[in-house]
Amino acid sequence: MAKKIIIVGAGPGGLTSAMLLAKRGFDVEVFEKDEKVGGRNQSIEENGYKFDTGPTFLMMKFILDEVFKEAGKDVNDYLKFTNLEPMYSLLFKDKEINISSDKKKMKAEIARVFPGEEETLDKMLKREEKRFKSLFPCLQKDYSNFSAFFSKDFIKSIPHFALGKSMFEELGKYFSSDDLKLSFTFQSKYLGMSAWECPGAFMIIPFIEHNYGIYHVEGGLSEISEKMAVVAKENGAKIYLNTKIKKLLLEGKKVIGVETEDNKKHFADKIIINSDFAYSMASLVDKGVLKKYSKENLKKKKYSCSIFMIYLGVDKEYKTPHHQIVFAKDYKKNVDDIFVNLKISMDTSFYVRNASISDKTLAPKGHNALYVLVPVANNKSNIDWDKEKKAFRDLVISSIQERTDYKDLEKHIKFEKIITPKDWEETYNVFEGATFNLAHSLDQMLYFRPRNKFEELENLYLVGGGTHPGSGLPTIYESARITSDLITKHFQK
Repeated sequence: MAKKIIIVGAGPGGLTSAMLLAKRGFDVEVFEKDEKVGGRNQSIEENGYKFDTGPTFLMMKFILDEVFKEAGKDVNDYLKFTNLEPMYSLLFKDKEINISSDKKKMKAEIARVFPGEEETLDKMLKREEKRFKSLFPCLQKDYSNFSAFFSKDFIKSIPHFALGKSMFEELGKYFSSDDLKLSFTFQSKYLGMSAWECPGAFMIIPFIEHNYGIYHVEGGLSEISEKMAVVAKENGAKIYLNTKIKKLLLEGKKVIGVETEDNKKHFADKIIINSDFAYSMASLVDKGVLKKYSKENLKKKKYSCSIFMIYLGVDKEYKTPHHQIVFAKDYKKNVDDIFVNLKISMDTSFYVRNASISDKTLAPKGHNALYVLVPVANNKSNIDWDKEKKAFRDLVISSIQERTDYKDLEKHIKFEKIITPKDWEETYNVFEGATFNLAHSLDQMLYFRPRNKFEELENLYLVGGGTHPGSGLPTIYESARITSDLITKHFQK
């Protein structure tokens, strides 16, 4: 009889594990509280407009290719990909630069905007390729015990961690202009961190973008999760929607199943948590059971920033970049307000995605579906978003109209949805509203991040951004592969 696996949450990590484990012959059941799969990777659909809730482009497509192949499928039979070129446009207070994965175009663009600095690009990419090749194998390993931490791969990689150096400091080795440094370090925001605090090891992220490019998926990135659910079911998994988990069922420190909100108990040989890690430990485990990750200790951990989201359906076709990132006029102050001062920044940075320019399936003809993301402090800030929401929304729209080509945006809005940090915590069950999970500081990475085979409870495994190797779609897929392999190996003994 096949061993039974229960997965809590049908986000990208849970669905990846469901695909893989079902293919390997396990009896897999997935419980999802929402009416659709995807978690923060699901779609928002209203009035003919379609938006991604969270991730808006795919890096490291080769990982997605691999997990589909391991599930017995070809990803290209399920999804249509577009390699975005240029990848995005960066707008500073006095200049704009288009970032390309084509090295020749990128050098020409640096020469145009930052003359004299273009020849350093080759040096940077060559050095960062060495860092990537050294560190990436470390991200693919499990750290379920201390001996796994001090592997040969890890020891060889230590010089590449740039201990004590931030991404911004590492870029100082290559470029002199602060704006050009930001052009290669703003990716720290993918981890919910400041470029001045994010460990230099994460210079692998801009290298990955420039070396492998970034992709749009037709219908939005949410289609990845939708098609993963299809594959999981084709492989034999069962997915139950609108089914919220009330708590984990325990025998001492051993997890034996889950109890749903309708008081039904479901038992399994192994349980995988894909819901937000800190939320799950604080809400699904009986008080007093956990020590290292008790609710009190969870509150002491470092967390990523949050995001203020605005989804806009507009009755106009704007010919603007697919991805546009606008830096605050005083970017360092803006970053300090988010990460240090924990307050609303009146001079804010923002990101606007107009995927309709590349994908006509996302909005009615003659319309655009716009996605606006604004980094803000997480809920440790105690900002009253019920009180501040309208004024901050108006500030963001005003800033977009002032600084981009969306000059008449306000009068063309036909649909609008806002998600505040409070909503992330209360509706989406994101601890402290920290949308990128636990901060990716070195003391919360690898062995020191919650492990895929959870260290405090037997039979419990983790996938998602809150466990190793961290947040972001590719690393979440990798976390699911690590966890699936650990479970498979356990039953092969």
